[in-house]
Amino acid sequence: MSGGVDSSVVASILVASKKYDVTAAYMLNYDNKQKGAESCWLPDYRDALRVAAHLGIPLMKLNFTKEYQEQVLDYMYQEYEVGRTPNPDVLCNKFIKFGSWLDKARELGFDYIATGHYAKIKKDRAGWHMMAVKDTNKDQTYFLHQLNQEQLSRTMFPISAYTKPQVRKLAEKFGLPTAEKQESMGICFVGEVPMKEFLEKKIKPKPGTIVSSKGDVLGKHDGLPFYTIGQRSIGIKLGDKPLFVVEKRTETNELVVGDESDPLLFKQVVLVTDVHWISGQAPQFPLQCEVRLRHRQELQKATVVKHNANIILTFHKPQRAVTPGQFAVVYKAGECLGGGVVA
Repeated sequence: MSGGVDSSVVASILVASKKYDVTAAYMLNYDNKQKGAESCWLPDYRDALRVAAHLGIPLMKLNFTKEYQEQVLDYMYQEYEVGRTPNPDVLCNKFIKFGSWLDKARELGFDYIATGHYAKIKKDRAGWHMMAVKDTNKDQTYFLHQLNQEQLSRTMFPISAYTKPQVRKLAEKFGLPTAEKQESMGICFVGEVPMKEFLEKKIKPKPGTIVSSKGDVLGKHDGLPFYTIGQRSIGIKLGDKPLFVVEKRTETNELVVGDESDPLLFKQVVLVTDVHWISGQAPQFPLQCEVRLRHRQELQKATVVKHNANIILTFHKPQRAVTPGQFAVVYKAGECLGGGVVA
């Protein structure tokens, strides 16, 4: 239980059902405690304690800071350092929430873990399936596409049938102290901190040249890791048109910018590596499907073909700001099939 409204409602639903012996767990994954200041996780932990007390259930505090550092933060820093833009939330789900936490829960004798994710699990003869939910604005299958059959078989998503406003109303109905709490939109378990400020703790600036897609020198940048494809606010202008990052050239340490119609900002064919299929088996190719390149992006029609151990996506329409390091997630008839890393 994170201390947020979603996980609080999950616990309330399970307790109210009277079908389960419920224990709450707070995961401590990151601590930026500064001298003379309290740890960043304490306010959320206090909220989780209040909810657990309100429901009359125990709350465990589990420390996964070592695992989070090694499997999420180190990976994130490594990806940024070589010029890619990773998605730490995907790795956090794969290795921490549904990895270390699930393993610990099983070790302690629990049968299932339940989370406040907006996703739906379906079981049939073919196995376990992860389905998108009706609240498309909140659907979180993008972040969960790296899960496997074993993880899904031990997981419950009790709020999958609800929209966010409905969850808020349930929180009020249950009398939860977190009913009015606002959502956190920062890095998974780290919080709302400016990304450049966070990266500068580990990555040293490496100034280089900002050039236009035509080759004109326009200025200087602080280091390619601090920019991402499609980014707008880069501190320079060219006439009245806003400029966007359209390419990062690591060989020459050049940051390439162009306007919103620059051809370099669009791609129709995308190579995807480190591919994972939730079912454990690859689908038949070529696969006509839909793909999401970022959370909340409208699903895009595409054809998927196998390319050695990778896959190649050919979109029906060119895609804006395709970002190396991010995940491309594949869907078919409302089911999240899996995905991989944009090369």
